[in-house]
Amino acid sequence: MTTLELLQRAKGAKGAMALAGPDVKNRALAAMADALEARASAILEANALDLAAAKGTVSDVMLDRLALDQGRVKGMADGVREVAALPDPVGLVLRREERPNGLVIEKTAVPMGVVAIIYESRPNVTSDAAALALKAGSACVLRCGKEAHRSAAAIVDALREGLSAAGLPQNALGLVEDTTRQSANELMTASGLVDLLIPRGGAGLIRACVDNATVPVIETGTGICHVYVDRDADLDMALQIMENAKCSRPSVCNAAEVCLVHEDVAKAFLPRLKELLADAQAAQGLPPVELRLDEKAAAVIPGTPAGPSDFDTEFLDYILAVKVVDGVDSAAAHIAAHSTGHSEAIVTANEETARRFTALVDSAAVYWNASTRFTDGGVFGLGCEMGISTQRLHARGPMGLAELCTYKYVVKGTGQVR
Repeated sequence: MTTLELLQRAKGAKGAMALAGPDVKNRALAAMADALEARASAILEANALDLAAAKGTVSDVMLDRLALDQGRVKGMADGVREVAALPDPVGLVLRREERPNGLVIEKTAVPMGVVAIIYESRPNVTSDAAALALKAGSACVLRCGKEAHRSAAAIVDALREGLSAAGLPQNALGLVEDTTRQSANELMTASGLVDLLIPRGGAGLIRACVDNATVPVIETGTGICHVYVDRDADLDMALQIMENAKCSRPSVCNAAEVCLVHEDVAKAFLPRLKELLADAQAAQGLPPVELRLDEKAAAVIPGTPAGPSDFDTEFLDYILAVKVVDGVDSAAAHIAAHSTGHSEAIVTANEETARRFTALVDSAAVYWNASTRFTDGGVFGLGCEMGISTQRLHARGPMGLAELCTYKYVVKGTGQVR
């Protein structure tokens, strides 16, 4: 099936999805979750083929993003059930006004229509995105990278089985068969067929969508995230946060890529940072973090001199750029110049400094004494997310069900004319 045919079928399913009530959609989601577990063997077999084809062509960190096992398949099913348990956003009256002439005006949440998602090598995005779009009353068209296509196809087969079991049209969920750039360009320019396009992936993918799309696009995903260790920081806390933000899962968009350190604590903090992230990691047989240091940091600890692009790179790997700054304003200025607007953190015991940082730093999520790794729809109580929006309109931060709806004004009268 061509991409255009897939989109036309999805558009044809819009009406049925818009009319589906909460009970019907929740039954469909429950059946989709059950089908994922029932088809786990087929999904894992497809994933094994994807992994075999990808080995030697992508990094070990990226292979981990691609890999599925029984636990991850169960996690996908549980994520779909969590979406089913969330309140249905469709039909929610966001604001109600009764005018002097008797008109009742209700600003009402409604489905987007057809939501298209372009993503790369994370098979779990397939079920997350489908569950959220369908619960929000929209048809969903998925286009994954070639590395994950077999896995995604097996997952979509299971999800479509669940849709049918609840009496909803299978055409409400589709996977683009073509994994070349041509299909991505077709989604970007499918005016009249795609109501919202969401790219989830690296900077190149997102920039291509923003630059070339003629349909509405939400920027998501790219995360050059910073942790600033202030002079009033509890250094033990700072080390714990830094280890989690960098090492717990370096391949995800909320992992820290840059550590900024106040010059007053650099000599005390940086040797401990190197010991924890590089030396201790290696001693445990884990990948050591390569520290790419500016001149002031390199005067304190050994490491790799930072190159001209290191503070503008989403490494998604065991690499951390480190810079010494002279205060919170310098840290905020550096973030403004180099951040992608995703997630930033300050570690400090000084409340006034923290307030200044959170006011100056203009990112979707700003943390005080916590890891950037918390930027996630599930953690924020939104259920599994569609992505992390790094723009200001119409959604910002983790995109859950509410962010996948638009609104219209439903106006009730008793014969009024103007």
